[in-house]
Amino acid sequence: MSWTRGLLAVLAVCALLLTGSVSCGSSDAHEGTDGKNGASISPVGKLLDDTDKEGRHYREVKKKGAPEVGIEVQPDAGDTWDVHLTVHHFRFSPRGTTSRAVAGRGLAYVFVDDRLVTRLRRLTCRLPARFVPRGTHHVTARLYADDGTVWAVKGRPVESTADITASEAAGAPSATAGATALGAAGTYAGTGGRGSPERSGTAS
Repeated sequence: MSWTRGLLAVLAVCALLLTGSVSCGSSDAHEGTDGKNGASISPVGKLLDDTDKEGRHYREVKKKGAPEVGIEVQPDAGDTWDVHLTVHHFRFSPRGTTSRAVAGRGLAYVFVDDRLVTRLRRLTCRLPARFVPRGTHHVTARLYADDGTVWAVKGRPVESTADITASEAAGAPSATAGATALGAAGTYAGTGGRGSPERSGTAS
């Protein structure tokens, strides 16, 4: 009887070891995937040493299929400016999205003369006159990943800039505002600066 009990104990230990190894194997199989939908969470693009003025690193991706953005700014009633973006190979993430980079996804930051004025999760916004005092100003839309890194192509941030002029002392919009539209391959401004996108239209 004692040898029978000993044999059963050995078999039980072997069963536990086998069960443990299968469990570990199952756990290992999930590494590198999103637990919710099984999607790969491998790094997207390449992080560069270059950063924007707030210290957010550029995330370099290949030009083919890279996010693109265009911007148009037009005067509106009530001393405001309407900002409209055009994007390609890019979709806006809803609030509450996990803070990690996913290809072609994120949000747009809007700057006036290199000063951040809003973060957009949609294509449009309205700039009050207080952000655009009298004179000529540069309104830039730049695309960011959900982890706060800047989408970049060939070392340049993916962005587009429109020049606008407020003619009245109170900052009311003028009747003409220079607009920058998205080019065929997108607008990529110079590293560390505002850049000079192609001029392809004038707002009315």
